[in-house]
Amino acid sequence: MTTLATPAAGTAGGARGALALPAAATLLALMNYTAPLAMLTDTAAGLGSGPTAQIWLMSSISLGLAAALLAVGSLADDHGRKRVFVFGAALLAVSSAACAVAPGSAVFVAGRIVQGAASAALIAAGLGLVGATFTGPRRAHATGIWGAMVGLGIALGPIAAAGLGILGGWRLWYWATVAGSALLAAVAARTLRESRAARRRGLDVPGVLTMSLGVAALLAAVTLGRLGWSRPEVAGLLVLAAVLLGAFVLVEARRREPMLDLGLLRRPRFLLSVTGALVTGLGIIGLMSFVPTVLYVTLGMGPLAAAFLLAIWSGLSFVAAAQARRLPARLPAGRLLAAALALNAAGQLALLGFAPDEHWWRMVPGLILAGIGSGLGNAMLARLAVESVPPERASMGSGANNTARYIGASLGVALVGAIVTGTGGGHASPAQAYAHGANVAILVCSAIALLGAVFAALVPDRG
Repeated sequence: MTTLATPAAGTAGGARGALALPAAATLLALMNYTAPLAMLTDTAAGLGSGPTAQIWLMSSISLGLAAALLAVGSLADDHGRKRVFVFGAALLAVSSAACAVAPGSAVFVAGRIVQGAASAALIAAGLGLVGATFTGPRRAHATGIWGAMVGLGIALGPIAAAGLGILGGWRLWYWATVAGSALLAAVAARTLRESRAARRRGLDVPGVLTMSLGVAALLAAVTLGRLGWSRPEVAGLLVLAAVLLGAFVLVEARRREPMLDLGLLRRPRFLLSVTGALVTGLGIIGLMSFVPTVLYVTLGMGPLAAAFLLAIWSGLSFVAAAQARRLPARLPAGRLLAAALALNAAGQLALLGFAPDEHWWRMVPGLILAGIGSGLGNAMLARLAVESVPPERASMGSGANNTARYIGASLGVALVGAIVTGTGGGHASPAQAYAHGANVAILVCSAIALLGAVFAALVPDRG
């Protein structure tokens, strides 16, 4: 396999670049992913968006991410991880410019979908570069750093977007993303060394199309379902998603060189990687994405204040993931993932008791526990993503892991939204109804995280 220089077989500077650039790209991608949390109202007003369009303003990037991750991961392994990484950074710059100048919701949503696909290229190819460069204890250290960027990006995105919004309006964030991604593309093109599998496989066109379109149909159905699950277009999209994803499984089972080797699901570590990522999206990201809105409605907090409070969770996630590299490499990643999910569940349960007259500081202990759990989980998922597949398929492993995470996140946001807005009937005020719904959502998401912890503890951590 032609690969990047490793610490043992190449320059230390090359290895540092193969970690620093993917880490920076993941930080930028996650900041951009969470930025609208802090400025949805201003963005919607500036674009003249109605209720339906506002849902797409938030959800469109998830569609692009989840639909593209597995495909671009496979392409990176076969055709060059550096090539896909640089292309992703350039595409993020172009799509961010489209968002910055968007005259209305349609152009903005299209730009966010393309941003998602560009971010997918950065995330999958970037983690693939890390997996191809580092081995043994150095890999545990490197994937811990990469996982830390997920938490840091979630923490900084809403704060940076809100701050730039105060200085120059909501469009300023997207111009900043143009500058950051263009710089990333230029540096990566000059400093990264190419890395790919030793034997290039043909492009799995049927697999790419059925997987990408199936995931897109599923997430479109989930997004529209937030406006009413009985709508005929929702049922139609769900049927289309089932047909396409079923076709994907049949295509991959019959191909000699599939994009996703279904036999990997018999590997306990790969199963842990995908399932753990799905649970993280469904039971953790889904809930935490709604926390700023709940704080605004029930406690009357402003966007910037809510972003700083949520940063207790996401900031500690960064710290915990960065420190996970100090854990002995002999500790099984699956058991550590089980502990991380259990910590998340405990932290979320500590948030119970939302009420209009509550003080914000009562949430701090729960956010601390959940933040530590999220950071440890992010580090272990990154480690499992590259250790659970053959070295030449590192980007595909990253793509599969992150596809599950963002599908889970989209489903989780829809689930939490339905619970929060649909279970508070009979209360005296909208704030009380919203608080009741938030407490129900906390119970449901905590149960999902606990079930994930039990599953991770029971699956053998081998292979």
